Amino acid sequence: MLPSSSAGEPAQGQYGRAATIGMIGIFDSGLGGLTVLRALMARFPKQSFIYLGDHAHVPYGDRPSEHIVQLTRACSEHLFERDCRLVLLGCNTATAVAARTLQRNWLPQTIWKTRGHNILGIVAPTVEAATQTPWAVTTPKYPQSYISDRIAVFGTTRTIASNVYADEIKKRCPKVRVFQQACSKLAGAIEQQAPRAELEALVVEGINGVLEQTGGAPPHRAILGCTHFPLVEELFRQHLPPTTVILSQPEVVADSLEDYLSRRPHFTFPSETPELLLLTTGEPQEISVRARVFWPDCPSFAQA
Repeated sequence: MLPSSSAGEPAQGQYGRAATIGMIGIFDSGLGGLTVLRALMARFPKQSFIYLGDHAHVPYGDRPSEHIVQLTRACSEHLFERDCRLVLLGCNTATAVAARTLQRNWLPQTIWKTRGHNILGIVAPTVEAATQTPWAVTTPKYPQSYISDRIAVFGTTRTIASNVYADEIKKRCPKVRVFQQACSKLAGAIEQQAPRAELEALVVEGINGVLEQTGGAPPHRAILGCTHFPLVEELFRQHLPPTTVILSQPEVVADSLEDYLSRRPHFTFPSETPELLLLTTGEPQEISVRARVFWPDCPSFAQA
């Protein structure tokens, strides 16, 4: 685990500092968050970013919730210490398990909050896009234009088991029917660069799992609730009906962050020479090679 200071106090000089104040931090337990990072870099070409992958402890899905919270907190602190005032948890598992605890229980008790730092997750913007309802609205507001719709959620086993998408969607649109499907092998197959036929078979298996739940009725919207899945979005598109709207998180998150930053410009420091730093808690050379699955021209990772 990354070292962290006690009671939320920053340990001066513990990690070193990024050269640019005002970088936005992106955290993921692995490499899937690179899909989100790339979308944000395209949307904010003058913004500097730091990406931190906790590859020493991946996968998070097999760990107790308390350990996921500890790891996510330590990595968030690491990014704060490197002058990231805003940290985005670009990981569905970390967001589902740890985001609320960190936002409500940990961050307000730390010096980081008094300095204006914040932590965001990727579940909230995805739920907003699926329900067309602001995250702050936690009770139904009527009339609702598609109260009888079907929403499919494809994700990893841990994300689906957390029930976070179904719970948060139902808070806002209680008559919407949510059908969740764990695609337990798909993320690993993507990272291992499995043949297209194998990836397609896993996607079809997941879609068929949803259709079995719906009695064959196609979903109106489909959430790709894993940041690996955008790499096979075309396979979901190929095998879902054309009437199904696919919500892919990189673009959804970019839309949401653009709105968030337009109302909170103090989190951004645009530059004509923006910086990018990729960090890993694992072995940098190995991670740099694996990252090319997600980003063929990915810069090299450095040790966190």
